[in-house]
Amino acid sequence: MAQETPPFALAIDAMGGDAAPDVVLDGLELAAERHPQARFLLVGDEALVAGGLARRKRAARVCSLRHAPERISGDLKPTAALRVRGSSMRVAIDAVAGGEAAGVVSAGNTGALMALAKIVIKTLPEIDRPALAAIGPSARGDVVLLDLGANVQCDARNLVEFAVMGDAFARAVLGLTNPTIGLLNVGSEELKGDDRVRNAAEVLRDSHIGAQFRGFVEGHDITAGTTDVIVTDGFTGNVALKTGEGALKLMRDLLRQVFTSSVPARLGYLLARPALDRLREWMDPRRYNGAILIGLNGVVVKSHGGTDALGFAHAVDVAMDMVTHGFNERIRDGLSRLSAAGTRLAPATR
Repeated sequence: MAQETPPFALAIDAMGGDAAPDVVLDGLELAAERHPQARFLLVGDEALVAGGLARRKRAARVCSLRHAPERISGDLKPTAALRVRGSSMRVAIDAVAGGEAAGVVSAGNTGALMALAKIVIKTLPEIDRPALAAIGPSARGDVVLLDLGANVQCDARNLVEFAVMGDAFARAVLGLTNPTIGLLNVGSEELKGDDRVRNAAEVLRDSHIGAQFRGFVEGHDITAGTTDVIVTDGFTGNVALKTGEGALKLMRDLLRQVFTSSVPARLGYLLARPALDRLREWMDPRRYNGAILIGLNGVVVKSHGGTDALGFAHAVDVAMDMVTHGFNERIRDGLSRLSAAGTRLAPATR
């Protein structure tokens, strides 16, 4: 029997983010142009949102507004956020848990979103732990990296599940038919790493995605694009993510210093400007906005709190791709194939 399509594709937290609700509404105006057939449940303080929504005609046509008087601040602890039942974030997540919407997008408090999603929406029955995933640039195109901080400690089972989820994500969002997968390690040799990664690698080689598994990869392989999906634990993934963000900022700052250091340098900038504009567009962080908490009974996308309308619209695009292409069904299929093959994973010592 075909699953009934929820009345709303996504629930949108109108009050999350540094410049909410205006940036959220501007982002939805762009998203409505890209997804004119979709329906969004916009959740927020009606007194603050209704007027702005009415002024954005495309967004108003695809959005239904639901009043939620409370807002979860950026510094509120996750445990405290669980108790604020009338918040825009909680009401939006409740809509997913209740089957009204297939997913949720919020630019609000990351810790609160993760805690609420895990407790209210809950993980898929086959998943031990959800993972935080994101897309980043590489020399060969976009690359998926997970986990980025949802699980500081992981065992072999978690890493295998992350690989299956990363495979499904790359297929749904990047449109790849057979995405290649690498397991982040301290070296590419088979004997490198601890029992967790070696056990996970052994299972992946013998699994239904074994042909896509490229073995161990190292830190430089992330930006080299050696594989389409990079799998690691949340501690290592978060360090890699923040290091990459810092390197990009350093590069931008150094280029600015170089091209403003002298008159000849400024003339050189004018000559190089077309190429630098292409580089800026390629490295634009708004193109990669939207971290995804995967492994839940619904789609959960976290937009950066300081993004602009274009960045928020991209987060909506990511969520829509996951909903449209049956992301969770792909995960269930991958895990069922592991189970059918008789895969057994003994958790490593944490």
